[in-house]
Amino acid sequence: MTTAKKILANGIPEQEAIDRAKQGDAECFEALYGLHKRRVYSLCLRMVGNTAEAEDLTQEAFLQLFRKIATFRGESAFSTWLHRLAVNVVLMHLRKKGLPEVSLEETLEPQNEDGPRKDIGARDNALVGAIDRVNLERSIESLPPGYRIIFVLHDVEGYEHNEIAEMMGCSIGNSKSQLHKARMKLRDLLKLSQAERAAKR
Repeated sequence: MTTAKKILANGIPEQEAIDRAKQGDAECFEALYGLHKRRVYSLCLRMVGNTAEAEDLTQEAFLQLFRKIATFRGESAFSTWLHRLAVNVVLMHLRKKGLPEVSLEETLEPQNEDGPRKDIGARDNALVGAIDRVNLERSIESLPPGYRIIFVLHDVEGYEHNEIAEMMGCSIGNSKSQLHKARMKLRDLLKLSQAERAAKR
């Protein structure tokens, strides 16, 4: 949206729709759903890598929103609050399924401590603009679940490591280590994708 105030499909400013939805206005809640469903679905899809699961989780996220919208205090942007709610829905789903969302054992692998130190939680410029969006999306979906979730939360959604650590129930060091490994794996997947495309030419 280019304007400072988001105007929903029913002509009501977003903040007013939020206030009305808190009072139980179904039309305003539906308008909020229409405005945010694509971003929430995209977030769920990136985290689970499965369209059917992502659709179910999107519905569950909006069910949670319906139950909890009255608790929204406006301390952050509504979209930020909603995305955090959606992330929690996905993480709860993964815990129930028993998927290895983060393998903390992998962070104990011996690493070359004598080599040059690298801030493994910093922005990786080698990935920025490395390849077209479609291949990047496919490669993200190919990441193992634990790596994919950390990568999506940090590099796509913009969460800080302390926030990720709190959500995932791990240490900040583990979050940084998982992100570093996710980026290394993603770089390998992108190189493989480029090589495959080159071979077809």
